[in-house]
Amino acid sequence: MNRTNRMALLGSLAGLLAVASTTAAVAADAAPAADKEKCYGVALKGKNDCAAGPGTTCAGTSKVDYQGNAWALVPKGTCATMKLPGNRMGSLAAQQRDVPKT
Repeated sequence: MNRTNRMALLGSLAGLLAVASTTAAVAADAAPAADKEKCYGVALKGKNDCAAGPGTTCAGTSKVDYQGNAWALVPKGTCATMKLPGNRMGSLAAQQRDVPKT
């Protein structure tokens, strides 16, 4: 094997290793941690993690504080016990409270 072919092979292997490590890191970030849960109605305006109901698209699109159909990831087991202003509580399911009219 001549020098040019050897360098091309080594470059290809380095590229494959870089892609494999990047793919693994992205996959780890995309999946929520096992110690987290979706908690509805606890996010501040524009601070939700994703899915804030009709009229919104994803992360950061909630229109009001504590919007009932917007969620944030919180430590598992803490959602239902979170006390919020106005006698609100966190919920494991979407709520109809504080949902802006579209």
